Amino acid sequence: MSIMRVKSVEQSIRDAEAPEFRLRRVLRAVDLLGIGIGAIIGTGIFVLTGVAAATDAGPGIAISFVISGIACGLAALCYAEFASVVPVAGSAYTFSYASMGEFLAWIIGWDLMLEFVLGASTVSVGWSRYFVAALESIGMGLPAALTAAPGAGGVVNLPAAIIALILTVVLVVGIRLSAAVTNVVVAIKLVVVLFFIIFGAFFVKASNWSPFIPPHQPPEPGAVAAPLDEPLVNAFFGQTGSFGLSGLVAGAALVFFAYIGFDIVASGAEETRKPQRDMPIGILGSLAVCSILYVLVSLVMTGVVKYDQLNTAAPMATAFQAIGAPWAAGLVSLGAIAGLTTVILILMLGQARVGFAMSRDGLLPVWFAKVHPKFRTPYRITVITGIVVAAIASLTPINVLAEMTNIGTLFAFVLVSIGVLVLRRTRPDLPRSFRVPWVPVLPILAAAACLYLMLNLVGWTWIRFGIWMLIGLVLYFVFSRRHSRLGKGQTIDEAAEET
Repeated sequence: MSIMRVKSVEQSIRDAEAPEFRLRRVLRAVDLLGIGIGAIIGTGIFVLTGVAAATDAGPGIAISFVISGIACGLAALCYAEFASVVPVAGSAYTFSYASMGEFLAWIIGWDLMLEFVLGASTVSVGWSRYFVAALESIGMGLPAALTAAPGAGGVVNLPAAIIALILTVVLVVGIRLSAAVTNVVVAIKLVVVLFFIIFGAFFVKASNWSPFIPPHQPPEPGAVAAPLDEPLVNAFFGQTGSFGLSGLVAGAALVFFAYIGFDIVASGAEETRKPQRDMPIGILGSLAVCSILYVLVSLVMTGVVKYDQLNTAAPMATAFQAIGAPWAAGLVSLGAIAGLTTVILILMLGQARVGFAMSRDGLLPVWFAKVHPKFRTPYRITVITGIVVAAIASLTPINVLAEMTNIGTLFAFVLVSIGVLVLRRTRPDLPRSFRVPWVPVLPILAAAACLYLMLNLVGWTWIRFGIWMLIGLVLYFVFSRRHSRLGKGQTIDEAAEET
């Protein structure tokens, strides 16, 4: 059995229409925009903006957002073309199966599981921080032992686990409810972000933007960091220090987390009424809206408060407190809680859909692909996802989770960008309602930009990623290769009998 066997686009679409595995098509373009914006605006803008400005880029963090936005935009074009050609659940996993074969599809699917599960866990921890702070503001503090992971001064992060389990129930009940909840909460989140931009603009001091790109600060003489604690790019160019042009790139690698989410829109293709038309709108539209908001927020934030004062867990609230508006800081915290809730929901949605697609193909146990007879959702994989996210979020510090999520996402972007070139060459006959312009230039630029951002992640992140992928390789050759429905020539009806 060849490990590079390709599952045709036509077969993927036929499988999606099989009654036993059919999901309910209810999503519209506005729902996809809501899912995209809901997934993107979260921890990145509410937490990481201040950290990146204070430690890497200064007011030039706005340029860092542009750099990351361009890299994501190039990848988003590739996702949009794939989603219009292969309107099936599974996102990059399904795209890779149709273009580069089963082995690489398994690799990217295994990688996506890392991205979505750890991403949801990361944001659950961030949600817990804001929730605990909100309770403390009204005199209802929780014991520290119950609000932090063992490595962060606590015993268990109970709020993080509880929110993950509550949202699991929402996802099981149905995609329509999930989309409705997302649209409402996204509206709240956008109101808060726009309020910050408009209200904060009246308190901007141009002097805080000077210098806009702080001069480069080389590493202190004699300061030698452990090799694995340094970005991998330093192995090629030496230690780069902070600020200056290198700081802009380092800031871009850090705030890249703020853009994670547009790719999850593609995982809902099988539940979209008109995927060929609406998928590109959801993917590109949500990324464009969020990119503009990010640049404006970063400009206002660094204009209100000097950048070196923004290294806090809640930089928006810090900015409002600095101008004597603590009531506005409370509003931002409310928006953050609402915003992070949608991010957790959508990341778990993406994970469940990727796991569902892999199970339907036999690369994971088909038992996981069971669709609820009433709600028409893949409830088994959804429940397992929720339990795993709750466990990880309650027991793991946030900094480890964030970088692991970034490297998994960037790797997925690289393979999807390459996959567009492969499918253009192998299946030029396929109808494409959306086409990436300037092929092969833009897909190659997308892959190169994402690879460079990967090199800006520390060595330990690469080692953890390598271990995860090694586990995936073992699992593929021990289980997935032998149970692959494509490899066995098994029909979709025969697979349904195993659920």
